[in-house]
Amino acid sequence: MLERRLGILVGGGPAPGINSVIGAATIRACLSGYEVLGIYDGFKWLIEGNTSHVHPLTITETSRIHFRGGSHIGISRANPTKDPKHLARALESLHHHRITKLITIGGDDTAFSAHKLAEASNGSLSVLHVPKTIDNDLDLPPDIVTFGFQTARHIGVEIVKNLMVDAKTTSRWYFIVAMGRKAGHLALGIGKAAGATLTLIPEEFAPGLRLRTIVDTLAGAIIKRLAYGRQDGVAVLAEGLVEMLSEEDLAGLSGVERDAHGHIRIAEVNFGDIVKRAVQERLSELGIKLTVQAKDIGYEVRCADPIPFDMEYTRDLGYCAARYITEGGSSALVSIQDGRFRPIPFSQIMNPETGRMRVRMVDIESDRYKIARSYMLRLKAEDFQDESEIKRLAGTCNLSPEEFRKEFLPLVQQQKDTPPSLRDSRLPQSSSSSV
Repeated sequence: MLERRLGILVGGGPAPGINSVIGAATIRACLSGYEVLGIYDGFKWLIEGNTSHVHPLTITETSRIHFRGGSHIGISRANPTKDPKHLARALESLHHHRITKLITIGGDDTAFSAHKLAEASNGSLSVLHVPKTIDNDLDLPPDIVTFGFQTARHIGVEIVKNLMVDAKTTSRWYFIVAMGRKAGHLALGIGKAAGATLTLIPEEFAPGLRLRTIVDTLAGAIIKRLAYGRQDGVAVLAEGLVEMLSEEDLAGLSGVERDAHGHIRIAEVNFGDIVKRAVQERLSELGIKLTVQAKDIGYEVRCADPIPFDMEYTRDLGYCAARYITEGGSSALVSIQDGRFRPIPFSQIMNPETGRMRVRMVDIESDRYKIARSYMLRLKAEDFQDESEIKRLAGTCNLSPEEFRKEFLPLVQQQKDTPPSLRDSRLPQSSSSSV
């Protein structure tokens, strides 16, 4: 009788709901007559040819793990596609355990590894990928979130809500850096839901972003807040802003390292502290002394126990993954659209130019973003068209209206929603009459 063995592994970073996928997939596969093996620590041991880090998964063991965060079988960022020998060893290790079907759980890098593994097996290994990331940046249909995102946002909002109270109580600002390697979905989702003073995401800037632009945007928001009698505020910054920085500014940051997939280890950059110091220096130049505290959130949210949305969602994903692969499906990404399971072939989600999975960015032309932007407190074009407002803002930092325009009008002129008349302005002179 043909052996029926299915392996499950998790790659990338943690996300709430991983255990729900593992549990549901295990139960469905076992009921279909398969023996299920949990592969510890992603591809880490497989690419070394080490076959000892596997564990039989049973219904009894996994039936209640969906309540918990983390990963029941560990996780790693080991990359089998970095070296052809690693890919070959991974296949050999899976064949050693007589695994003919593999479910991978992870983000875009793990999806790419799954795709390459399926190709390299020449049909001997069926591979299915379950998309996971709190960044919500996988190329799924616009209204389909990646699992873990809603829980991460929920926990993030709770953290920001508490910090907003602390900021008001102690008359200080918080700069909160939210995870999101390239896209700003998590930062925007947290900032918008919590009602943060402003949120900055990479999508609103062009590549080659200067650190000074970020600094002046934050300084301008602080000045505007002070002009109306508030010394407190909370700014949410997407960590993906780091990857948008100009090479000149990036070279000046300490601790810039890259992971096994070539991505900047943003968590090692201390981006929040760098921005905090730069903003305080900028404010000091303008005669403003203010307490600013930097805070990173990410590790606190990615292993949280999933909220009911992600528990249900991920159990559905795990069930569909096991059903599809045990019934002969392969080389696809699992998705649920309009309440129905829909496999997306790897060939459809890979960027033909890069060969890697496409990244879904925040659509800054969408109403969702425009509404968020309309509630943010930041310098806008109309501030420079209203003489009474410009005088109020300039007076906050002991500048004349002309001096304030010189300092901050270039920042506003970079914004896409700035009227052409002001974008092309050469620092208009002050008028004695109010507009």
